[in-house]
Amino acid sequence: MHRTIGRVSLVLSLAVAAGVVAAAPAAAAAPVKKLLVVGMDGLNWDSVVAADAPNLDALAAQGLLGRSLVQCPGVADSSSGPGWSNIATGMWPDRHGVTNNSFTGKQYGTYPDFLTRLERANPAYATYSAVDWAALHNQGTFSSAIDVRVTYDGDANGYAAQDEKITADAVSRLAAGGPDASFVYLGNTDAVAHSLGTNAAYRSAIAKQDQQFGRILAAVRARPTYAQEDWLIMVTTDHGHRVPLGGHGGCGVDERGTFLLAAGAGITAGARPIDVRQVDLAASALEHFGVAATLDGRTVRIRSTDPFDALALRTRVDETGIPSTLAGWTPAAPAGWSVDRSRMPSGGVTEWRGWSFATDEFWSRTQSSQERENALRTRGVFAVADSDEFADKSGGSSYDSTLVSPQYTVTPGTSVRLNYVTHYRQEGAQKADVLVSFNGGADQLVKRYSADARATVESLPVAVPAGATTMTVKFRYYDASNNWYWVIDDLRVA
Repeated sequence: MHRTIGRVSLVLSLAVAAGVVAAAPAAAAAPVKKLLVVGMDGLNWDSVVAADAPNLDALAAQGLLGRSLVQCPGVADSSSGPGWSNIATGMWPDRHGVTNNSFTGKQYGTYPDFLTRLERANPAYATYSAVDWAALHNQGTFSSAIDVRVTYDGDANGYAAQDEKITADAVSRLAAGGPDASFVYLGNTDAVAHSLGTNAAYRSAIAKQDQQFGRILAAVRARPTYAQEDWLIMVTTDHGHRVPLGGHGGCGVDERGTFLLAAGAGITAGARPIDVRQVDLAASALEHFGVAATLDGRTVRIRSTDPFDALALRTRVDETGIPSTLAGWTPAAPAGWSVDRSRMPSGGVTEWRGWSFATDEFWSRTQSSQERENALRTRGVFAVADSDEFADKSGGSSYDSTLVSPQYTVTPGTSVRLNYVTHYRQEGAQKADVLVSFNGGADQLVKRYSADARATVESLPVAVPAGATTMTVKFRYYDASNNWYWVIDDLRVA
């Protein structure tokens, strides 16, 4: 081995002296970024699993499948206008302004779709959207800044036939050359569910839509330049449908249910994260092209580091309205955290005796239409103190519990920020205090909630006193008696 290297070195030295060294090979060109987003309206993932859908199944196996729930009335209907606006803009309805299918209040000028953001970042990008729910173009959900917009009318001419036209157009454009970033919408599954429910006809419509998706995928993978391209492929839906009758718009889990499939470089095959939300599609699309934007969503290539999300979850104890098989809560805090229940009564609903940790699906099933469904900026597992649900069993008439963080290292004489997500509803005399203590000393009040703070991202400044080297954060919810609730998620001290 050493001799061979020596000979090579000698040859190179002689070649340099003779001036005959060839230029080093040029670095291989970076793959060209490409994006395909396919939107399938009104698609329940459980029905996809039950249907003959090999292309969707394969994409789920090759990449990531994140299931989540969307908003419902109180913020916006679980319907197409808000759903596709969440997907297109990467923002929740309290930002983009679309609360139903009238699109009244839309704020697309401030929060444009991801294809429009790509155009603004670099007009050289070729962008394409094809839809047969014409409102998505006519209302500007996908704006006129997009290079090519193809619009058919499924309401007037039938979604089955118009989906075929959309598919043919997409196959033609994507087979060679074509756009850098595409959104292709297929709507027949939603139409069938509205007409016939989530039965065999719905599953057949899913199978047909899967075939159309397969044709689009085949066109991409057969491109002459495919080997030199870096494709991010995503499939999503705007809302689900009530099972088995169909319909949506309200607060039921089936109608709020959505999913995001994503496959591409840097995405682990078979990943099933619990922290993906509907708004993450736009963020993922923009991150793929290196375009920065401040959105509610975040790229699916970043996984949660919130310790709540790693908790082992349990099935119900006292909550009768939650399926017995759904593991979605635990009283056990993550390592370094603790819950003080010393002031709690011995009775009440077990799941909510002091701060607990729960998923959106588990917690929102406890009692519908009380804004639990609209804790939009939480992800995965969050901490919740719920005096309303706790009081649903004898002995649960009072509530006083504190969630205690680990100790954070701080620098004396500086300042830090408490960054977290909260969802709080105020009622009666209840109090919700954010406290800190330094070096194990007395608690100091940072903030007291006395009004609703729904789906809010907080960033609270805290001055670090001289001599302080550690800080603990505490969330105390107290003086509550069958009032509302407080949610905390993703605490970060910076």
